[in-house]
Amino acid sequence: MAVVVPARNEEALLPAALDALAAASRHPLLAGLRVLTVVVADSCHDRTAAVARRAGALVVEGDYRNPGRARAAGTDRALAELGAPAGGIWIAATDADSVVPPDWLAHQRARAHEGWAAVVGTVVLPPSAAAERHARGYEAGRPPAGTPWRHPHVHGANLGVAAYAYRDAGGFPPLGAGEDRALVAALEGRGHRVLRTADSPVLTSARLRARARGGFGDHLAALAAGQGAG
Repeated sequence: MAVVVPARNEEALLPAALDALAAASRHPLLAGLRVLTVVVADSCHDRTAAVARRAGALVVEGDYRNPGRARAAGTDRALAELGAPAGGIWIAATDADSVVPPDWLAHQRARAHEGWAAVVGTVVLPPSAAAERHARGYEAGRPPAGTPWRHPHVHGANLGVAAYAYRDAGGFPPLGAGEDRALVAALEGRGHRVLRTADSPVLTSARLRARARGGFGDHLAALAAGQGAG
């Protein structure tokens, strides 16, 4: 397995993200499996790269200034580093401002063994006024308790895909925002089995200063200003 984490000036939040990934990689169901974490230090002017290396991550540095290009560069490096056939590699994606649960990687691996080509997960936010407004819209379509939620959301903070399907779909496109949604759309368009599930949600930042225009931070900023519904 490989975990790809794009990061731009994230020295403050990245340690918590990497600690959570390290804990997830030690899950008993992953015993004996190599889990490679790749941090893409994109146009950083702080100690992001040094923090990542100290935590044992493989670091890719570049001046991408583009989430799609950064995710694609990290994924390409991970696949080259692992060197296994595409049919045997699973790529997990999250963000530097996000904290995955301890069962996150084990959950994705189990779904891969069930034959799913991709897992599209959900996110949760720390308490805030914007988070409450977000939750009302985000959760509006959730079915009654005990019923699987095949939700419509796509987040780069909680995504997994088999390498063979990733390559077949063309990988992450070079978009400034929405590269995650575009990849999932391409996977579905190519007929790959995509599981949308609310199991194993990822805690992500509720910061209102977006790192990518049109991304999740802009969405939360609009909610904080009383605009939009979810």
